[in-house]
Amino acid sequence: MAAVRLICGVDEAGRGPLAGPVCAAAVVFDPRRRAPAGIADSKVLSVRERERLTVLIKDRALAWAIAWASVEEIDSLNVLQASLLAMRRAVESLSVLPDEVLLDGAHCPALSVRARAIVDGDAKVKVIAAASILAKTARDAEMCRLHGCFPQYGFDVHKGYPTPQHLRALRRYGVCEVYRRSFAPVREILDREVRGANSASSLRSPSRSAAGRNSGRRAAVRRSRRA
Repeated sequence: MAAVRLICGVDEAGRGPLAGPVCAAAVVFDPRRRAPAGIADSKVLSVRERERLTVLIKDRALAWAIAWASVEEIDSLNVLQASLLAMRRAVESLSVLPDEVLLDGAHCPALSVRARAIVDGDAKVKVIAAASILAKTARDAEMCRLHGCFPQYGFDVHKGYPTPQHLRALRRYGVCEVYRRSFAPVREILDREVRGANSASSLRSPSRSAAGRNSGRRAAVRRSRRA
């Protein structure tokens, strides 16, 4: 009997948001068990469907893992490289070694096993779709946790994506520690804050030349009084 090949599906969630980490999931289906019905790209599923399928996928998979890349890693590496890093961490965290890894997208991280990137893989390959569901539910849960720390931004609603509501809150409350400072909308607000601080500082502090003139006038008055 031919040996059963273990195929791992990998996908990420959270490349587009302005805040929060990026999450990746890796899933290896159990060849002895039927995959749960209804698995599809996480983007076409409702929250309730994703949460239901997350429980089934974790229960029936031979192995699964979730990994992260932080906001600091996103800013230092760029979001693509941070996503690939999270994907690699997810694969390396599996309790089994797959024969092949199938990833959603056009890029593969450096792995010790054979890997293949598939554009729109989350819509074409069931095991990648399963990974997309785990990554999405895990990241949504993390953004809800961050909402408890920073409720003014509404992370529980938009999950960090640049919705009109989110952008209004960002302009009103400013940038907190969970924002990706390398992303243009965040960077623009930080630049505006710096310009505003510099402008306020210049208004509070007299210029050096003006201070020099005032000092000269005071010295002249003292000399005239002594005369």
